[in-house]
Amino acid sequence: MATTVESAPVQAGSPRPAVHVTELLLLCMALIWGINFSVVKYGTEVVSPLAFNAMRVGLAAVFLGLLAVPRTDRPSRRDIVMLVLLGVLGNGAYQMLFIEGVARTRAGDAALVIAATPAFVALIGRVRGTERVTPRGALGIALSMLGIGLVVFGNAAARAGESSILGNSLVLAAAFCWSFYTVLSRPYTARVDGIQLSAYTMVGGAVPLLLIGLPAMMATPWREVSGAAWAAVLYSGLGSMVVAYLIWYRGVRVLGPTRTAMFGNLQPLFALVVAWLALGEALTLWQGVGAASIMSGLLLTRSGAQSL
Repeated sequence: MATTVESAPVQAGSPRPAVHVTELLLLCMALIWGINFSVVKYGTEVVSPLAFNAMRVGLAAVFLGLLAVPRTDRPSRRDIVMLVLLGVLGNGAYQMLFIEGVARTRAGDAALVIAATPAFVALIGRVRGTERVTPRGALGIALSMLGIGLVVFGNAAARAGESSILGNSLVLAAAFCWSFYTVLSRPYTARVDGIQLSAYTMVGGAVPLLLIGLPAMMATPWREVSGAAWAAVLYSGLGSMVVAYLIWYRGVRVLGPTRTAMFGNLQPLFALVVAWLALGEALTLWQGVGAASIMSGLLLTRSGAQSL
């Protein structure tokens, strides 16, 4: 049976090899981000969430800045201002809500909530007139929302250290921030180099996070922090916020935001396995039912949304 509408088209003129390479890289991105949920969960148990977040985002901003400095293809002043402001949303508000949420819930629950981002992207794109959502896509969005509700509220009686409504709600708010950021940043991915885009948006997020996290950073005895905790900062900063972000922007440019976001479907699968192996998080009934609803919804969203 034919789908109602094809998935988001690739950028005009993009050669097929470039598309295949991009898709392979996006698989690697999903793995990096899937592992990152457990890394962040561990890191925020050893170091204050505010200090951990400020360190990893600051590290990412410095590294991306060093990569961007030698390049001559800088965007216009207007684009720079807009990218920095978008960074406040996508790398400031998002990362703050994400870190605080993961610190208060199970890594697996956080991954499942974040997995609904493609549905949010399609919904926001439909409201803005940049995505066309068919009845099938609308049903997929509804299923994703139902799955999120099951994950967020299904463990309302969880004990401290396990899933919590507050933690899941913060991650949900982070998903909304990232979805708006993805849709709003799409025009810039077509005309701004990925490294430049990453650098300016990361700086936009790093400045407020460093200001907010400075007291926690100063209160942290960094000389006593274990090597494993430092490894968590490095992985979460350079791996998930430099390597994976550069892949993400390439995907948005080549495949479009909705199709790129769909590769995030693999995040919860990787995250649940890693959380089980590394943190001992067993799959709960609510997670299982919510995951089935979210994944079913995302498959329908993929076939029922098209970039315009």
